[in-house]
Amino acid sequence: MSGHDDMMPAMEVPLSMPGFQEFMRPILKLAADGRECTMQDVVPALAAHFAIPEAEQNLLMESGTQTKLYNRAAWAVTHLTKGMLIEKVSRGRFRITPRGLETLSKHPGRVDLKYLSQFPEFQAFRTKTNKPTAVVAAVNKADAETADTDKTPEEQLGEAYEELREALADDLLRRFRSGTPKFFEHLVLQVLLAMGYGKGHIERAKVTGRSGDEGIDGVIPQDRLELDMVYVQAKRHENAVGPGDIDKFVGSLMRKKANKGVFITSGTFTDGAERAAKDAAVKLRLIDGDELAELMIDYNVGVSAAATYVVKKVDTDFFEGLPV
Repeated sequence: MSGHDDMMPAMEVPLSMPGFQEFMRPILKLAADGRECTMQDVVPALAAHFAIPEAEQNLLMESGTQTKLYNRAAWAVTHLTKGMLIEKVSRGRFRITPRGLETLSKHPGRVDLKYLSQFPEFQAFRTKTNKPTAVVAAVNKADAETADTDKTPEEQLGEAYEELREALADDLLRRFRSGTPKFFEHLVLQVLLAMGYGKGHIERAKVTGRSGDEGIDGVIPQDRLELDMVYVQAKRHENAVGPGDIDKFVGSLMRKKANKGVFITSGTFTDGAERAAKDAAVKLRLIDGDELAELMIDYNVGVSAAATYVVKKVDTDFFEGLPV
C-alpha cells in the first residue's frame, strides 16, 4: 500500500500468527501519514507486513463468524482507540492522533497493554465500571498472565470452552469404559437414536447381543419405514480392535445380507482394522471411544447444560440502516 513503506521489516517465515499486541505498532505506522484508515486497509497490510500465510489468514474463530486475523486486528484497533493513540472519525474509520504520532517518534519499542496503561483514558477503560464486563475481565486476566497477553478475549473464551469440552469427553470415556458390555450396547443405540436413526423411537432400536446373533449387538432402522437397516457391533474394552474383529463383523453382515454396519468400540482401532473396514464388501463405519464421547456431547446423550454464555457483537446492518 502506498505511503506505508516505513512499516517495520516483515518477518520472513512466521511460526504462527502474531498476537494482537504485536499488531498495535504496525497499525500506528499504517496510519502515520494522517489519512483515514479502515479495517479493510488494516487486515491485508498486517498480513503482508508479518508475511502471514494465506492458510493462517483464513483461520476462523471458534464462533465461525470472523477470521482470527480480523479479530486480533480489531482488538488492536480497540485498544489503540481506548489509549487515544488513534481516534474514530466516522463509522468504521479511524486516524492517528497527536499522541499516536508522539508514540511513534519517541517510543521506538513495542506498543502493548503495558505501554497503554500509562494513559488515564486507557486506565478508565479498564476500570470504568464497578462490575467489570466479561471482556474487561478477560483483558485484565490476559494482562496478568504473560503467556496469554496476545490472545483476544474471544480466543480465551474459545480455549476455555475447548478445555471444558475435553475434560467432559474424558469423563464420559471413563464412565462407559467402566460399564458392562450390556450397558455399552444400550448406550451405543441411544447415541444412534439421538443422531436421528430410527427417527428417535426407542422401540425401533433393538439390542440383539446374545448367543446366536453372530457378533451383531444391535440393529436400528435408517429410516422410519425400515426399508434399510443398520447393524451395530458394540465392543467395550480399552484395547485396540484389530482386523480380525472387523472381518468377523463383515462376515456376519454378509450372512444377514446387510449392506451397512457400524462398529463402535470404547477403545481404538489399529491401522489394520481401518484398512479392513475400507476394503470391506459392505459399507462400514468405525467409531472409537474418543469419537463416541464427542458424539455424546454433540447430541446431548448423558450430558446436560451446566451454564450458558451468549457473546454478542454489534449488528452493523442495524446501524447502517439509521439516518446519519
